[in-house]
Amino acid sequence: MPHLASVNVGHPAPNPHKDTGTTGIGKRPVDGPVQVRAPGPKRGGLGSGLVGDYIGDGKHHGGDIQAVYAFQREDLDQWQARLGRTLPDGYFGENLTTIGLDVNGALVGEVWRIGDTVELKVTSPRIPCATFRGWMGEKGWAKMFTAVGRSGTYLSVLTPGLVTAGDPVTVVYRPDHEVTAALVFRAITTGRELLPQLLAAGDDLEPEIAEMARERRQPVLD
Repeated sequence: MPHLASVNVGHPAPNPHKDTGTTGIGKRPVDGPVQVRAPGPKRGGLGSGLVGDYIGDGKHHGGDIQAVYAFQREDLDQWQARLGRTLPDGYFGENLTTIGLDVNGALVGEVWRIGDTVELKVTSPRIPCATFRGWMGEKGWAKMFTAVGRSGTYLSVLTPGLVTAGDPVTVVYRPDHEVTAALVFRAITTGRELLPQLLAAGDDLEPEIAEMARERRQPVLD
């Protein structure tokens, strides 16, 4: 049964990799329930969708579309083996570490129910940033992470409530298209020719990404 291995939050810490000065990327599992709610817009909103979680770069992270970040434990285990180092839950900056759920194969617009109440909608993949590169401290990390193409996904909050480690995760809605988080990631990183395919997701596609896809589809005029 797919479930949450952990629920993770981060606290302010110095960030030498960006001029924002602080970061919450170093997230750690929380004992007990955590409140999840829609944080509002990136600018002027509450930042993270998890109460008690910190986001240092509010210009590029957080807000309703990136309210919650999920990454699967199975991929962390693969990275552990490849890098030869321990990667605890939350180390990639994820709020939800999942087990038994194909996070990267999730369709954009897909809805997950966590426990009995909370509902989250898949929005877009995570793109590696300077903070993530510096935090990992691995040479060529961004290229390595991008090449694997298993970025996890952001989610928006449809129904607020409490989540806790061990909660089951149930996919309660899957839209009628084949645009996955992994496809979106590939299209906006190393496979730009795939961008027009993303338009099949319609209104489920994040507006900025939809605009990129529409621009790519336009014919080149001499």
